[in-house]
Amino acid sequence: MSSSAVVVLSSCPDVDTARRLARGVIENGLAACVSIVPGVESIYRWKGELESQVEHLLLIKTVLASLESLTAWLDENHPYELPEIIALPIAGGSERYLQWLRSDLDSMVVS
Repeated sequence: MSSSAVVVLSSCPDVDTARRLARGVIENGLAACVSIVPGVESIYRWKGELESQVEHLLLIKTVLASLESLTAWLDENHPYELPEIIALPIAGGSERYLQWLRSDLDSMVVS
């Protein structure tokens, strides 16, 4: 398993959706932790119109080896027609936390 840690961002229309997706991601072993940030205002252009929406942002902590499966799972289970699913590399941080993240996901791998 590639142990490069990443954070995946995905916005949700409401707290119930955010919680459902967060639990699904963890239950399916696709991430070690998901934080839900409420009250994020997104401003964007959609189908030619300027839109503004208050959303809940998922901060999904995982590893690069899980990214493809996580992306596919989110795309299939997200209510948006075109969900935001973007990954950012984790350049550093608490080594103890990053070891826990990797260890948690390694324990989910079934031989």
